[in-house]
Amino acid sequence: MLSGSDTGIGHALAKHLDSLGFVVFAGVLDKDGPGAQELRQSCSPRLCVLQLDITSTTQVKEAYLTISEQVQNAGLWGLVNNAGILGFPADGELLPMSTYRHCMEVNFFGAVQVSKTFLPLLRKSRGRLVNMSSMAGGIPLPRYAAYGASKAALSMFSGVMRQELSKWGIKVAAIHPSGFRTGIQGTAEQWDEQEQELLASLAAETRSAYGEEYLLGLRSYLVQLPSHCAPDLSPVLAAVLHALLATRPRGLYTPGKGAYIPLFIFCCFPLWFYDFF
Repeated sequence: MLSGSDTGIGHALAKHLDSLGFVVFAGVLDKDGPGAQELRQSCSPRLCVLQLDITSTTQVKEAYLTISEQVQNAGLWGLVNNAGILGFPADGELLPMSTYRHCMEVNFFGAVQVSKTFLPLLRKSRGRLVNMSSMAGGIPLPRYAAYGASKAALSMFSGVMRQELSKWGIKVAAIHPSGFRTGIQGTAEQWDEQEQELLASLAAETRSAYGEEYLLGLRSYLVQLPSHCAPDLSPVLAAVLHALLATRPRGLYTPGKGAYIPLFIFCCFPLWFYDFF
């Protein structure tokens, strides 16, 4: 079962797993949306599209009941917590509290709720729990205070669960991809709404300290972001597949060109050197 299958990594992963012969339960935010419709049309009858807003306790429980009826005593082999949001990338002081709360609600609390709900099915199969974190969840990156904090919480949750669930044979992995071009970057309409909320929440003193030119430049950074992201998702798909199938999966995967380098520098060098880097 995987969440966030409407677009991006989740969408590609659902198709990839289906092509390999897996029985896939693809959770989507909108079961009538274009992403869900495309999965139904392009994938085999084995793939089951489920309405799943991971912030909705009701929808998570309904998905659990649906899957439980189908797998019964065999249990569920793999759970991939992929659903997530980016938010508007901006300096931590500038981000409204609503952005922090929204990122935590989806990226952390939603994943925790899904994990806790489905663990009984993973316990039956001695299966796998895979959490899609981010490079920003392992190292501090400017303009990602809200997103990075929520993904760091998810990564820590993964580590603790890896230790605690080992007694049942459940293996847990966290994926820390570098920049990939996915649906998480959002749409122009979403950017407009979040930018307006950000600017409206700023105190006059803060606005003056940063300057209008800098504030207006935040949008250009967001517009250019996809051009710095890799379009080929295959390294992430391969990492998830290894986490699901390997006899001894790694606890942490860093797919993407150079994703491990900043993490290595952050862990092994003085902080002043990392900040300079």
